[in-house]
Amino acid sequence: MILAAGKGTRMHSGKPKVLHALAGRPILQHVLDTARKLNPSKIIVIYGFGGDAVPQALPADDITWVQQAEQLGTGHAMQQALPHLEADARTLILLGDVPLLAVESCQSLLAEQAALALLTVHKHDPAGYGRIVREQASVQAIVEHKDATEAQRAIQEVNTGIMAADNAWLAQWLAQLDNRNAQQEYYLTDIVALAVADGQAVAATQSDDEWQVTGINSKQDLATLERVYQQRYAARLLAQGVTLADPARIDVRGTLTAGRDVEIDVGCVFEGEVTLADNVRIGSYCVIRNASIGTGTVLAAYTHIDDASLAEACKIGPYARLRPGTNLADHTHVGNFVELKNAQVDSGSKINHLSYIGDATVGKDVNIGAGTITCNYDGVNKSRTVIEDKAFIGSDTQLVAPVTVKAGATIAAGTTVTQDAPAEQLTMSRVRQFTIENWKRPEKVKK
Repeated sequence: MILAAGKGTRMHSGKPKVLHALAGRPILQHVLDTARKLNPSKIIVIYGFGGDAVPQALPADDITWVQQAEQLGTGHAMQQALPHLEADARTLILLGDVPLLAVESCQSLLAEQAALALLTVHKHDPAGYGRIVREQASVQAIVEHKDATEAQRAIQEVNTGIMAADNAWLAQWLAQLDNRNAQQEYYLTDIVALAVADGQAVAATQSDDEWQVTGINSKQDLATLERVYQQRYAARLLAQGVTLADPARIDVRGTLTAGRDVEIDVGCVFEGEVTLADNVRIGSYCVIRNASIGTGTVLAAYTHIDDASLAEACKIGPYARLRPGTNLADHTHVGNFVELKNAQVDSGSKINHLSYIGDATVGKDVNIGAGTITCNYDGVNKSRTVIEDKAFIGSDTQLVAPVTVKAGATIAAGTTVTQDAPAEQLTMSRVRQFTIENWKRPEKVKK
């Protein structure tokens, strides 16, 4: 059960709090990922603020969505979900705004034999949190901060809101909740006192990791947990043997898989699914999304890659952009201010300077000069350019698709190619150079 109905007033946003992004994904998505790793028989998400925005943003066949039309407290939220609970099952209750919770903590909580088990944490500054009230080490109740006495507010063991309960007891306790408190809400935490009154022991597992149970209530909280997430991801990469120039300056917004002897310079961003093979070197401030980078490939600074695959020993950048559908074979070179889109480039080919190659098939050992453009769009349709093996494309060439440059052809600099260029021949379309005598530049007219 994931409670995700809150507005998040302190976020100062019209968007539901749980849809704000942490590491490139909605906060709630992180909680769902944790829940799925537990192999539950059912996942129930209680949503409220924002109407259907939350289920629409995270559609999934394995989620039962339950709406809490009025936000009357966490206990009220759970009451809305009662019809979906199986009487002989056990429910783990998670919070949609606590994204760093570890699977191991959930497993420990579920392993408790008590009818009700809580996950708690020790906070040096517990203000705002529900206090865990014990008598002779046994949990007796959770008292919310606004309802706590001065003595109770001195308690530093606090409720995280994460708990597990047997459904038969849970249904009974939820039916007994009332809203006679400072907030006039139905507190889920009141079930602790009800469990004690029924003679049921309440187990409490204390987490030694405060960050994993920290909720997000403001943009400051979001920024803080973003850094915690990134620092922990960087630590895992370092432990795997990845060399990071500065672990504080890397952002992984998805999954990064790295081989041996990978080096990553500062300021790099990895989004989606990214795989770096052995001996890959990533220069500073690269942005890589949904890409596979082959063994020994080097990306110079400020290279952008999106939905592309690169084979072994490629040299890319600086300031190169590889857009979706680009596939590079081994030993290809793509240099500064070169953009490729939906282009397949075979081994040994070079596109080193200031070119746009879109919707193109480039063969082996092709050299494409500076300023070359494949004119792939006629305003309505896109067409393909084919450049066969060992062709040489001179600088400032326009290849007007659909067109084919045959194997071994040479295209003279400054040529506009509108027809297929024959193999092993020189093709050019220049106007013969001439000079206009006695011509003078215009002079500025004084007003």
